[in-house]
Amino acid sequence: MSHIIVASFTPDPGRRDALREVFLTAVPKVHAEAGCERHAIQEDEEGFVFLERWESEEARLAREQGEPFLTMMAAANDDLAGPPAVRILDLLPTGDPAKGQL
Repeated sequence: MSHIIVASFTPDPGRRDALREVFLTAVPKVHAEAGCERHAIQEDEEGFVFLERWESEEARLAREQGEPFLTMMAAANDDLAGPPAVRILDLLPTGDPAKGQL
């Protein structure tokens, strides 16, 4: 079963561009990780939101110990206003399979 991560990141004032670059550099590496089904970044006036989908709990846990994630978080640390708000969700497919899941 797929696992979904929704993570919100708020940049320190004046650090938005630096944080964006950290994330844009990391995404191709995350996409190459085993078990990554989706990893997309959204942006609004408050900051950045990651929408991720991993093929299994094991893949999601491995991601947290993987080089791309650890490197990204270390690089982003000085640009963040605080820790990210993270939700880990189990997929609950409904309706049209193409539309009822990320």
